[in-house]
Formats: sequence, structure tokens, C-alpha cells
Amino acid sequence: MTETLEALYYSPLVAIVSEAEHGKTVRTVLERQLGVSRKLLSQVKLTEHGLTVNEVRAYTTAPVAAGDIIRVRMEREISEDILPQPIPLQIVFEDDDLLILNKPAGMIVHPTHGHYTGTLANGVVYHWQQKGERVRFRPVHRLDEETSGLVAVAKTSYVHQQLSEQMQANGFLKLYRAYVYSSPVPAEGTVDEPIDRDPAQPHIRIVTPEGYPSVTHYETISSFESAGGNMQAAAVRLKLETGRTHQIRVHMKHIGCPLIGDKMYGPEQGAVEAWETVAGRQALHAEILGFTHPLTKQWMEWQAALPPELEQLEQALSE
Repeated sequence: MTETLEALYYSPLVAIVSEAEHGKTVRTVLERQLGVSRKLLSQVKLTEHGLTVNEVRAYTTAPVAAGDIIRVRMEREISEDILPQPIPLQIVFEDDDLLILNKPAGMIVHPTHGHYTGTLANGVVYHWQQKGERVRFRPVHRLDEETSGLVAVAKTSYVHQQLSEQMQANGFLKLYRAYVYSSPVPAEGTVDEPIDRDPAQPHIRIVTPEGYPSVTHYETISSFESAGGNMQAAAVRLKLETGRTHQIRVHMKHIGCPLIGDKMYGPEQGAVEAWETVAGRQALHAEILGFTHPLTKQWMEWQAALPPELEQLEQALSE
């Protein structure tokens, strides 16, 4: 039976009922100990081994006794709608619950209309297939196509739920490096401006009083000046408090510091052609990612080095 369970289910979540929880329901114990959502419980209780107490199938409303062992087993899934492709991946970390990748610029995270192949998801699904793992692709967050850097992928619905809740509670550390025109004034600060779609161009985001709350913290790392001395630039570190679409790009443009190489939100005039050419894309990189591991409860943090094109841009700015 064990082999069958391992083939059909992921490793179980386990909760041992304490003395203080004697007489409580299965649902109450799981919510208190593991933060299991009601949505997940409603899914697992439908399968034979999805929810058990002392390895006997149980209901969420069943009372439990001190010392009882509750197990939650999620069925193994695969992304049937994503075509596996042998795409080179920069894997930073992987265990049974998480996959952390360093995404290159020019790659979309998930297939969309018109882009069914060549995405990060296609490569990850192939990677798992080669390892013999049945896992569904669940990105916890995404990066724009032209933004490079760290992306977290959950390997189970529970891990995805836990990490999503951490993000909503500001439990995620997400630091970005950007190269911008001009130099922020003050050199360190916060942009707290709502963002929404531009009514005239729905694919573009703008700062508008009717928008959704959006907060970006920034810190100037270094400043540069063009050869003729008529154009400034800066390397900026950014921390997101919210995660709106194009948030960094919109907020930096709003304070007069659009990203170098940004075709959508770049400067309307005055762009330095040499800087644009070296960057080759918007100069934004998700550099540091950190959060509490949902299973081990340990803080984990990763860093992705600047890709070659941004290293070359910094060198060009310095010169």
C-alpha cells in the first residue's frame, strides 16, 4: 500500500493532536497547526487516503483525541496543458516542495495566448518529467518577459497557498536591481502611488488616484554621468511592498527615473542610444528572494548574480 500511496500522493502533511486540542475537530487542528485552507481540505477529503486519522479515513468535522495522528495527502498532479520542452534552466534550489529558478530576460514565465512554447513552464515541466516527478507547475509570482532574476515555483497546492499568504502578509523579501535615467531625489525613499490600467491603452499601467494601492521602496546604490555630462543615470535597489503589474517600471517613471531599455515606460526623449543598445532590454533584475519555508519553517534566502548584459551596462555607465 505504501508504494501505491507514494505513486498517487505527495508526502503527507502531519499533525499530532496535543492535549490542549483533545476533543477539537480535524479541521480546527489542521488550521491551527498547519494553516491548511478550507479549500485544500475540501479537495483532499474526496480521495480515499486524502484525510486520515491514525490511517483511517476521516471527516473534517470528526473530533480527535490527544496523540491522534492526522495526515493530509494531496494527489499528484501534472500540467497536462503545458508541452514539455528541453530548455536550459538555471536552477538555484530545489527540494520536494520548492523550485527556485533564475529566469533569463526574454523568457515568459507561463504559456499565454500566442506563446505556448519556449516559456519557463515548458522547461520546468520537462525537467520534472526527466526526473520522474509528477508535479504541476505553480509559480508563486511572476516576472515580466524582459525582467531577469529569481522566481519561486511551488510543487504542491499547500506550499503555493502558504507562500501566497506570506506574500500577502509582506513575509516575502523581494529585492530588485534597476538601472534608471536621472538619479532619484531624495536618494532613498518610498513611492506610494496607486496604479491601474490606462483607460486609453489597457495594456499599459499608469499612476492614478482611482488605482490599486501600490508601494515601492527604493535606495540609490550609485550614480553615473554620460560622457558629455548632459545625462545622469543611477543603479537603484528596490523593494516591493505590493505586486502590481509593471509596478517598478511605472513608479520609477512617475518619479522621473524611467528604466534604461524600457520600450513601454522609457523616456519619451533624451534616451542614450549607447546605454539602450548595451542593455538590450529593460534594465531590471530580481536579485534577492527570501521567505520562510512552508514545511521546515526556516528562513531561506537566495541571490542571483547580475546577468552579463547588465554587468556590461554598469561598466558602460561607469566609463
